[in-house]
Amino acid sequence: MDTYKCNYHMHSYYSDGAYSPEELVRKHCDEEYDVIALTDHDGIEGIREFLESCEAHGIRGVTGIEFSTELELDGKEYELHILGYGFDPENAELKETCSRLRVLRHERNEKLFAALNELGFSLDLEEIEERSKGRYVGKPDIARELVRKGILSEPKEAFTEKVFERPEIKAIRKVKLSSEEAIRLITGAGGTAFLAHPAKIRELGEKRGSEEFFEEIERILTALRKVGLKGLECIYPEHTEEERFRFIQLAGKYHLHISSGTDFHGDDM
Repeated sequence: MDTYKCNYHMHSYYSDGAYSPEELVRKHCDEEYDVIALTDHDGIEGIREFLESCEAHGIRGVTGIEFSTELELDGKEYELHILGYGFDPENAELKETCSRLRVLRHERNEKLFAALNELGFSLDLEEIEERSKGRYVGKPDIARELVRKGILSEPKEAFTEKVFERPEIKAIRKVKLSSEEAIRLITGAGGTAFLAHPAKIRELGEKRGSEEFFEEIERILTALRKVGLKGLECIYPEHTEEERFRFIQLAGKYHLHISSGTDFHGDDM
């Protein structure tokens, strides 16, 4: 039986990654991947460059996106990431939604940088935007800037109470689609929707790995499947062996496709 080396989860500098789409393709060709998907956050600006580079390098490229979403279920809110694959990047509704999310992201960044500067970090949003080849500024970009300025020693430090976990920063929430809306957009554009990295869902808290944890994951999958979810990202670097096994079991139970992805942002993240 033929086997393929696949990575269905990576980010370019058109979202919060460090590499261009072409650089990602070359990297994965060098590592002998067979199938790859570019899944930038809430946007598809890098898709054309990605697909053209895949064709030039003889690797199969798949259109992809990762939406940040919210699901309200039985009075509780979950922040979920929904991956989409194989859609038409020229779909009008998808393109319009991505454009709207880009405007909302910039408005949120203005608030975020104001709060960071009040805390004494002295960051310039316009300067970082101009330096960003994809004109996207996300938290990994801010983390890299803090390292560049000598405030932090490595980007991962920013994702702690030193920066992004501070109450003043956490309070500035970005506008998200509902999980149902994201799945509908992906499906309407001819694509397939997957739930990303289920073990990283924050609202499941410290129960990770317990029976209660997997029961809650199952409740989420049941709800999403009713609105069109077709897959689950089971193979992921931060999933334990036990989690991978249980997620594959759940995928089988609910007749969901299984995907594997590294969530690659760059060598420093």
